[in-house]
Amino acid sequence: MPVTYHFQTVKHLIHGAGSLDQLSAKLELLDTPVTRVILVTQNAMHRLGVTERVIAQLQAADISVHMLDNVEIEPTLENIERVFREDVAPHAPDALIAIGGGSVLDAAKLFAVMLTNDTPLRNLLGIDKVRFPGKPMVLVPTTSGTGSEVTPNAIVTLPDEELKIGVVSRHLLPTLVLLDPLLTLSLPKPITAATGMDAFTHSLESFISTKANPVSDAFALESMRLISGSIVTAYEQPDHVEARSEMLLGSMYGGLALTAAGTAAVHALAYPLGGKFHVTHGVANAMLLPHVMAFNLDSCAPRLKRAACACGVAEPSDSDDVAAHKLIAQISQWTQRLNIPQDLRAFGVSEEHLADMAVAASKVTRLMANNPKPLTLAEIEQLYRCLLP
Repeated sequence: MPVTYHFQTVKHLIHGAGSLDQLSAKLELLDTPVTRVILVTQNAMHRLGVTERVIAQLQAADISVHMLDNVEIEPTLENIERVFREDVAPHAPDALIAIGGGSVLDAAKLFAVMLTNDTPLRNLLGIDKVRFPGKPMVLVPTTSGTGSEVTPNAIVTLPDEELKIGVVSRHLLPTLVLLDPLLTLSLPKPITAATGMDAFTHSLESFISTKANPVSDAFALESMRLISGSIVTAYEQPDHVEARSEMLLGSMYGGLALTAAGTAAVHALAYPLGGKFHVTHGVANAMLLPHVMAFNLDSCAPRLKRAACACGVAEPSDSDDVAAHKLIAQISQWTQRLNIPQDLRAFGVSEEHLADMAVAASKVTRLMANNPKPLTLAEIEQLYRCLLP
């Protein structure tokens, strides 16, 4: 029988330099009267004057704004529940607007469905546990990394389990996304590097996923093409608007790719690093990516060749293995040029931690099932060991 693919994403997406200035005018796309909004953001947006501009826009349109900026970086379940209880629920917003990195966007997505689903957040963890649509959302990413603005996922940290876990639901998709590359010009170099490699990981893992399909392939290949051609420029020339624009698009396409196909072992192994040792998600993915791809090579070399050609690092005349090795070498070169750490000891990881980390990673079955090659606990440990040189 023919295979059927189901793909769903945001309703409206606007891309372009300065598109944030259209925010208040575009709220009509939410298809509901909006008089009260909650603006979820972060301190950096205050320092840059972004929140002041947005609040002025909204107030000029007679929309009252309650602003909150107390979502933690890579928030815990407790942080999300506390902020919701103290700052979100009492204000009963008509809609939520989020301007920030992946943690801010994910938090807003969770707040939106918590407002309409009388269920503890812990009970929403997993796939399709959200029963009712949330409040309308506008998401405005300020990093080129997570692609959260177009995914049905939101990630929270569970400190008691030393793990990160996702809420996955179509109800987490926003109504409107604004992609304004001008908002990414001020990103510090380490964040540009980590989020950019995170976005590339989304696309490459989606492309070699067991759930890869024609829809995800199209987005993944274009994402890798854009990111491979712009990540170094965006890092070394932070004010390069064209490179920033390509990174933002590449990140968004990566989000669409993972929505259609899912990520795999790199992400599964990254979660214990974030949950226990607080390695930021993009850094963990970047560190693991070349090693996991080398492990996967014999099971997906033709796919890795196609990715290598899309990135311009291999020729169609190259053999599958040669092209795959070129891609892995390029990834390693990027991590070095972007000054991404290569030694887990810097984060407090030692040999004695590897067995427990391997068990934790193996439990992320939602992602491990997408990997083109199964991993034993010993193989997971060995992959971590590659980062203890």
